Amino acid sequence: MVLVTEFRTEDLPVAERFGSWHDMMASTLTPSTFRSEHEADFRAGARVLDMGAVQVSALAYPSLETRRTTKLIRQSDPECYQLMLNLRGGHRIVQADRDTTTGPGGVMLYDTSRPWRGWASADQDTVKGVMVQFPRALLPLPANKVDRLTAVQLHGREGMGAVLSGYLTQLAAGAATYTAADGARLATCTLDLLTAFLAHHLDATASMPPQTRHRALLLKIHAFIQQHLGDPDLSPGAIAAAHHISVRSLHRLFQDQGTTVAGWIRARRLERCRRDLAGPLLSNQPVHALAARWGFADPAHFSRAFRAVYGLGPQDYRRQHEADRAPRGTHRQAPGTPRQ
Repeated sequence: MVLVTEFRTEDLPVAERFGSWHDMMASTLTPSTFRSEHEADFRAGARVLDMGAVQVSALAYPSLETRRTTKLIRQSDPECYQLMLNLRGGHRIVQADRDTTTGPGGVMLYDTSRPWRGWASADQDTVKGVMVQFPRALLPLPANKVDRLTAVQLHGREGMGAVLSGYLTQLAAGAATYTAADGARLATCTLDLLTAFLAHHLDATASMPPQTRHRALLLKIHAFIQQHLGDPDLSPGAIAAAHHISVRSLHRLFQDQGTTVAGWIRARRLERCRRDLAGPLLSNQPVHALAARWGFADPAHFSRAFRAVYGLGPQDYRRQHEADRAPRGTHRQAPGTPRQ
């Protein structure tokens, strides 16, 4: 089940803001103590996705200092890891005799069972990041190896880090659209990608369970395809070569998901074209140009594929949405009616 909690201190009286944030973080994440130069008027916000064992939180707050002490650990220890993707500002963490600082695009892993002291330094008045909290027991990697990665700067802008960063950012942004049935699937996908990311840094991919390895590879391939949708030469051969697997193995990965490589690419391209046709920003662009932008080199093929999925040809679909955007009182043309 996916439970989404939105919290903004600006919705509260000024005097209650810092205390409410402190209590919110203690109850939804891990009990810690906070100090900040902005306690008199603490402006912060959180969007927390509770997917059962896995929790993802989009956080924004001013500069602060946090501590998790031995006493707090004795009082309450969920035996979890926390992974922070830093989007704005800087973070510094001291844990297990390591002292590490990271900036935007960086990733750091903390262990809730060990004391830490951390600092967040705001850029443009706000620190922003996405925090994942998950039980250590659910990570299918040797604990003694994962411990090497706590309080170490991990990169989130290339390779598996870029895949993880893009996924977590999109996951947090789309919180309002998930259904209760999505919860277990999202939790599994998140754990698989976290496992693959940490295994990459440990060079321990061989120790990952086969299912986890396959799902993580599929997520990486999905991200690669999304980045190259505009390339008309995107093909199973090119995708397989980029991921050092055979074309047969690539097809098997997609068959296990009930689809084909070509079908998945076509669906993503059509969705991008549909979005462009429905919006006003590209209304001056010819339909064939929008189709070519997303890899459809043949306009006739694009029109047939679009109609098969959306029930209207691309021109009619665009006219329908233009009519829907027209101000009240303006004459609306029916789809397919020639313009005067």
